[in-house]
Amino acid sequence: MINQRIRAAILENKDELIEIRRKLHSEPEVSWEEFKTTDFVCQYLDNLGITYRKTNPTGVIAEIKGGKPGETVALRGDMDALSVQQLNKDLTYASKIDGKMHACGHDAHTAMLLVAAKALNEIKADLQGNVRLLFQPAEEVAEGAKAFVEQGAMDGVANVFGIHIWSQMPTNTVSCSPGPSFAIADRFVVTFTGKGGHGAMPHDCVDTAVVASSFVMNVQSVVSRTIDPQKSAVLTVGKMEVGTRFNVIAENATIEGTIRCFDSTVQDHIETQLKNYAENTASLYGASTKVEYIRGTPAVINEESSAKLVQNITSEAFGAESLYHEKPTMGGEDFSVYLENKPGAFALVGCGNPDKDTQWSHHHGNFNIDEDALITGAELYAQYVWGFLNQKAAFVR
Repeated sequence: MINQRIRAAILENKDELIEIRRKLHSEPEVSWEEFKTTDFVCQYLDNLGITYRKTNPTGVIAEIKGGKPGETVALRGDMDALSVQQLNKDLTYASKIDGKMHACGHDAHTAMLLVAAKALNEIKADLQGNVRLLFQPAEEVAEGAKAFVEQGAMDGVANVFGIHIWSQMPTNTVSCSPGPSFAIADRFVVTFTGKGGHGAMPHDCVDTAVVASSFVMNVQSVVSRTIDPQKSAVLTVGKMEVGTRFNVIAENATIEGTIRCFDSTVQDHIETQLKNYAENTASLYGASTKVEYIRGTPAVINEESSAKLVQNITSEAFGAESLYHEKPTMGGEDFSVYLENKPGAFALVGCGNPDKDTQWSHHHGNFNIDEDALITGAELYAQYVWGFLNQKAAFVR
């Protein structure tokens, strides 16, 4: 299943792989602003002679045509950075842009996918099918995958594979289990309107500070008392704005939060209950309410045969000791949008190494990766293509 020419090409380009990642890390661009990153990807593909098209407003979709007929498998690497201040500024490749940083590893994803593309391009005559390369923008705002699908990213694709570098796993380990991996990630905004007035005369008012506080305390029982305890769910209130002055009864309150779960029926239930709790709380105190429930990314659910293919490739390429079982996370990932369209899998590649200070959590200002993981990720991208296309070709014969 393992193509040794792919392995040799990845190893041969190790220094270039690190160089690309460091360049991208030092020049971060946040969601929908990845113009320089897009141009860099295009230039690299031009040098390889790989055809591509730019997407609107940023991003690149490229295609490697195999020498033999077969299906098309897509590889996705996201490109956007975060509005995070880099704290580990002693790095020679630290962000040059104040307040922006690759604090999630998307610089690594882009670099790995470029070098994987280089390796696949060298063996394209032997490919029994085609490769679509998705250099996706705006994952951090959960909009890029949807925009890519709308712009034809999944047209004609039989299977899709993605990787996320993961600092919570040891370097070079790989996790890709069938079933849930990343959660549904929804957002809600609840507003309460009461009647303001003087802080000394609460009997003439409807105090939304009290209303909002009551809602925040009681809405947690939606998860603890109305959902099957064997089904996972998180309801978090992350922001509450209420009041304008110490001696004024608050007339308005706004609460914002997030819902995380894996099951769409649980998602529907929480949305309904959230509205019920808001309406009943408002009624109890004589206030009015408005609830806005914004559905974000669906859950990442790895298709069984695709996930097992990743496991088989990992075991054969890197050794059985590299296989790791990372529990599903309540984090969100818009790779799920591709999986709603086509079967596929999303793997985690470990990059955590305390000896290199790369164990920091994603989105932290000290986030960094053990660059030894870049080789694992780039090869896994390319070997997945080889394994999938050969598997499909053997089945056809």
